Amino acid sequence: MLTQLAAATGVLALLTLVPGPDMAIVTRRAVSRGRADGLRTVGGIAAGLLLWGALTVAGLAALLAASAEVYLVVKLAGAAYLCFLGIQSLRRPGGGPESGPDGAGNGAGGGSGSAWRTGLVSNVLNPKIAVFYTGLLPTLAPHGLPPAAGMALLVLVHVLLTLLWLGTYVYVLSHARRFFTRPRVRRTMDRVTGVVLIGFGVRVATSAA
Repeated sequence: MLTQLAAATGVLALLTLVPGPDMAIVTRRAVSRGRADGLRTVGGIAAGLLLWGALTVAGLAALLAASAEVYLVVKLAGAAYLCFLGIQSLRRPGGGPESGPDGAGNGAGGGSGSAWRTGLVSNVLNPKIAVFYTGLLPTLAPHGLPPAAGMALLVLVHVLLTLLWLGTYVYVLSHARRFFTRPRVRRTMDRVTGVVLIGFGVRVATSAA
């Protein structure tokens, strides 16, 4: 069982390292608002994964993945949200409040609830996680455990890997804070991140299951 768990962890680690909307959202929050906001966004993403994991273990995620109509609604809502975040970055490049000495955002609209909610909503509105969990986790779950327990264990592993990877990424960005807080660099980063988020939104909207 330990060998199977190690192999599953390796697969989940590779999937976690692949850049996607989560990394773009974390980059946007960490660069424009500071380290603390970036870490809160990571916490929201982890909460979204836990929610999808709970739905998967309960069998509800499989129903969503099997329903073309519901999947389409969630997919389009997720795509619209990513595009909304991207347009925000493009409309106000470099316009976010400066971070304080501890890396925390101080301006209006940069509260902890906003950062956590951004990470949570971006994951909850990503039906591909439901497809990923219901399609891949059962094949990776250790055979020595009941199916539900095995999938729950892998969800926790995926969440821990996500926290470790994105949390480390936020700290790397924070160490380069002086560079990223330069007005010209911040404007460029916001524009690039905005285009990337819109690109992910279009990709989600036009992709198949």
